[in-house]
Amino acid sequence: MPERSCGLLLYRRDPDALRVLVCHPGGPFWRNRDAGAWTLPKGAPEGDETAEATALREFAEELGTQVSGTLQPLGRIRQKGGKWVEAFALEGDFDPSQLHSNPFECEWPPRSGKVQAYPEIDRATWATLEQARVLLLPAQCEFLDRLAALLAIQSAAR
Repeated sequence: MPERSCGLLLYRRDPDALRVLVCHPGGPFWRNRDAGAWTLPKGAPEGDETAEATALREFAEELGTQVSGTLQPLGRIRQKGGKWVEAFALEGDFDPSQLHSNPFECEWPPRSGKVQAYPEIDRATWATLEQARVLLLPAQCEFLDRLAALLAIQSAAR
């Protein structure tokens, strides 16, 4: 069965543009990768945890702060490697300088027997939708389109 993750696309409306929070994965594999490597904060559900609860928990673990509010479903996508990612939009704010990600351990260099700890997320930034399209893993760009459509529908309903 393909792996499943649930994540949160935090967004804010700045005077000049809509911006989304995107995150760069930590660790040696991602160290020298930039464009097309960023992601939403996301992770796997634990036990019978709901997708919404998973998205909120993973945001808190990976960025070091909790957010709250009404989550708006953005559906799910399938990434190149087969993983399904279900995402939710939430309007909010976060100061990237306050990033404090939980660590994970991996053997590095491979087959060296040396286990090292790395942050799950080593950088976060606010990006316009156009900037985010360059930074994000290609499959996750679909969430940007869905967010834009959701906000356009909400705006038209006002």
